[in-house]
Amino acid sequence: MILYHGSNTDFDKIELSKCIPNKDFGRGFYLTPSKVDAAKRGNDKCEKEECGVPTVLRYKWDETNPLNLSIKRFERVDEEWAKFVLNNRNRKGKKHNYDIVIGPIADDGVVLSLQLYENGFLSLQALVEKLAYARPSTQYCFCTQRAIDQLQRI
Repeated sequence: MILYHGSNTDFDKIELSKCIPNKDFGRGFYLTPSKVDAAKRGNDKCEKEECGVPTVLRYKWDETNPLNLSIKRFERVDEEWAKFVLNNRNRKGKKHNYDIVIGPIADDGVVLSLQLYENGFLSLQALVEKLAYARPSTQYCFCTQRAIDQLQRI
């Protein structure tokens, strides 16, 4: 499987300590099977940080042989996914123990809906119904060094 990472710089070594915490699936190295989504992420990062050059890095991962890694997969936006994302985005949330988490990306529209839920303006059921209409893209979060070691830059 080919996965892409969008950034504002090129680099050779993936360092978990440089990965931002409190993202959808926690601290980790995020990739997507969509080159278009990765390029958008690279552009967004350049704009946000006001530096760098949009860069898309390519990686190969053999998903058929994950070597005893703990993998959590969300097939769709649902209550379980919403609670998981909320927990990871909440700075007080409990850290999960998965090596890799795969599932839908919480884009800006999803983030707003999550905030409405957290502030009591949406029920969990209403949140899931609202999120079901978002255009989900898939993200892969490699959360441990053991998982990152399985990625091959190409």
